Parts: sequence; structure tokens; C-alpha cells
Amino acid sequence: MPYPIFDRDRLHLRPLAQREHDMDLSECLRLNEEVPDFESEELEAVADRVARAHRDGKQVILMMGAHVIKRGLSRYIVDLLERGIITHLGMNGGCVIHDFELALIGATTESVAHYIRTGQFGLWKETGRINEAINQGAEEGTGLGEAVGRMIEQERFPHRDISILAAAYRLHIPATVHVGIGYDITHEAPNCDGAALGATSYRDFLTLAHTISQLQGGVLLNFGTAVMGPEVYLKALAMARNVAHQEGRRIDTFSTGVFDLQDLGPDYHTVLPKSDPRYYFRFLKTTLVRTVRGGGESFYVQGDHRLTIPNLYRRILAQLEEGNG
Repeated sequence: MPYPIFDRDRLHLRPLAQREHDMDLSECLRLNEEVPDFESEELEAVADRVARAHRDGKQVILMMGAHVIKRGLSRYIVDLLERGIITHLGMNGGCVIHDFELALIGATTESVAHYIRTGQFGLWKETGRINEAINQGAEEGTGLGEAVGRMIEQERFPHRDISILAAAYRLHIPATVHVGIGYDITHEAPNCDGAALGATSYRDFLTLAHTISQLQGGVLLNFGTAVMGPEVYLKALAMARNVAHQEGRRIDTFSTGVFDLQDLGPDYHTVLPKSDPRYYFRFLKTTLVRTVRGGGESFYVQGDHRLTIPNLYRRILAQLEEGNG
């Protein structure tokens, strides 16, 4: 006998106009915004590796969590896409929600503490339209990121200029979305189709694996995604190396850079013992240590994205200008 399931038809969804938003476009930094300098040898090194990879026509993959958007940094990512510096963008499901809402209404983010008390958290009509894009993407065989980016761009959302997904769609750059079922508020909506969600996100995973098969000589960056980024990257790299090994190729000489808030200590190039809680930081043991052994290199930058991303952006452009001088 199957277990009983929740009846989604009984849910009451409210319009976004009735929601109190914790973030809006006024918090999105402009490219010429004055941002304090962030002095870091590691950040300088990452900028050098990204600039070098770009000049050499290599892959620059950016894996990111939703706080990159929530901290008002979308314009930097869009510009790096437009310049062709980022060649692949990997996101979690939260990125899609905040990118979509910002493009649609110029605001995003709700108070979990406030709305969970009445059971209204996440149950917003317009945000549920993300599922419409996903369902159509599943019918057409496209990935989740492309499907949502296409909706934002083709329906000409009022603030689509700040949308990372719309930019990637316009530029034909893969923006892949790697979801876990039940993680995102769109999974609460009555129009969420688990099969469509799985089909589109799994296609995105295979697209990422294809890009990682070309990572030799390139760079993989991980911004604020402690689980999705390292875990999805690890499996995709295993697949890519499996095929490369059969073909007599190697994928072992590339750079990784992790940007996060955790204090990893002075030595982040060694897997710590299991008695140390930091052992369980996946971005440490996976992205900074295990996957770069045998020829690669890794860098860790500890700091607020609102400082590190603008400074990395400026240093990348400076490196490229020097190289063209």
C-alpha cells in the first residue's frame, strides 16, 4: 500500500505584492560602486589564473550559492558572462528563485521567521511560475537553467538586465541548476512536477560534466556553496576523468578557488583528521585538496562576498588589461 501524500490542492498561495521583501534592487551594487579594497595574496592568485585561462581559451566555471545574489552582486556575474570570462555557471535552486524574483518585481527574500508561523513561507503565486518554465523545459528536452532564463528573457521581465539566467540564455552560455527535491520553495507549489524537475536538473548535471571534461588548464571557482558546489563538481569530475582515462587524456592540471566565510586555518591543502570538525567541510577536502592532487592547485579566500567578488572582478579586468598592454 502506498503511503498517503499531502494534498497540494488545499494550499493557499498569495501574490508577491502582499509579501514583505528583505532585499530589493537598491542593494544591488553597480560595477563602478566604491568598495573597500580586499588585500589577499590568494585573491590575486585566483585573478591571475582566471585571466590566464581566459586568454588561453580555457574553461572558467563558477559554482555559486544564492547569497551571491542576495548580497547584491548579480551585475558582476552578468558582466563576467558578457565578457566571455565565465564559460559555465553552476547554481543551486535558491539562485533561480532570487534571480527570477529580482527580474520580475525588483525585490526578493522573505522573512522565514515571520512567514513560517502562519504557513505562508514560500507560497507565492508568481514565484510558482518557475515551475511552468521547468515543465516546458522538460517537454522540450532543455535544462532547468536555460528554461528559466528563456522565460525571463522572452517575456521581457522588467528588471531582466540584472538577471544572471537571462544573460546566460542571451549569450548561449550554460547556466546549470543543481537541485535537491524539497530544498526550494518552488517545490511547495501545486504545479511542481517532480519528474520535470528531475529531468531538467539532471540534463544540467550532464551539461556540467561535459564542461568539466574540458577543465584541463582552466579554473573552477566555488562561491558560498558548501554542499551543492563541491558534491556536484566531484561527481562530474569523476565521470569526466573516467572517460578521459580511457582515451589516454588527463584532467589534472587546473586551478580551484573557494570563497567562503569559514576559517580554515593556515593549511587548507591537507585533509584534516576526522576528529577535526573542519574535516566535514566539503569545499575543503573536495575542492581544495582531493580533486587537485596530481598537478592542480587551489586557493581559499575568506571574506564577505560583497567585498571579495567586486575585488576579484576588478583584479581580473586589471590582469587582462595588463596582458593586452
